[in-house]
Amino acid sequence: MKRVRVFAPASIANLGCGFDIMGLALDEVGDILEMTLTEGDGITIRNDSGVPLPDDIEQNVVTPVIRKFFEMTGNKAHVDVVIQQKIYPGSGIGSSSASSAAAAFGMNALYGEPLSEEDVVVCAMEGENLASGGYHADNAAPAVMGGIVLIRGYEPLDVIKLPVPGNFYCSVIHPKLVVSTKEARSILPKQIPLHDAIAQWGNVGGLVAGLCTGDIALVGRAMKDAVAEPYRKAFIPGFDELREKILETGALAMNIAGSGPSVFALAKESHVAKRAGVVLEEHFKALGIGYECYVVKVSNKGTRMIV
Repeated sequence: MKRVRVFAPASIANLGCGFDIMGLALDEVGDILEMTLTEGDGITIRNDSGVPLPDDIEQNVVTPVIRKFFEMTGNKAHVDVVIQQKIYPGSGIGSSSASSAAAAFGMNALYGEPLSEEDVVVCAMEGENLASGGYHADNAAPAVMGGIVLIRGYEPLDVIKLPVPGNFYCSVIHPKLVVSTKEARSILPKQIPLHDAIAQWGNVGGLVAGLCTGDIALVGRAMKDAVAEPYRKAFIPGFDELREKILETGALAMNIAGSGPSVFALAKESHVAKRAGVVLEEHFKALGIGYECYVVKVSNKGTRMIV
């Protein structure tokens, strides 16, 4: 018998302009899985997290991740999974990717790490495909690797880890509104005007340049989304007004976290991030919408073993 206990962090995808190609890991918030390997063949999953999840293991993102690992390595065994801590599904802070990353990392650890870090991301993407109907790594890669990542390409997967400025804070609010990733993707146009594409390319370049040079002001200017936000902000009541209030706190930017409904504000000082967090809370409280709010540093730590 072999057993591991794994923590995988929450994450924020897109970062405004980086639709499907950029994401960052958050400190402190995430999923915990305990995984046990025994002789045999099969998968059992027990949910002890208190967060409602599908009873059918075929609908749990952990299942295709484990199967992908066995396919990639040629191994076979029975795997018992206990989900001990879980980000609420539909939160917009990488719920499916946290479990997927934890499962992929845990399987690799149980077998003595036969896969590279990038291959672990490939495994985790199987869970993302089940959750959203597409293979994307903007949550899975930062959840596995930590920090801020750029996915340069998918065929083959090419992930680049970018520098994380020391003074990089996020205020993230998860309003108790459920927006499924599939629904949030379905409303997006299949084609975009050239002028919107040009604006997006410029912002992605500016965001990467700002991170590489430590120019936090440039990072804030570049975190603008001309592609997905104009459509997805309709899921979040009072989005434009909220952004105005957030920027008045001194925050550098405010964007939708992944497909929503979570919203995050970026700041270069912790006190500004805390002030932005208060504004986020007040906004949804006034609307009578429940929420969870976190003020955390961007984390260089990805998925890891815990005691």
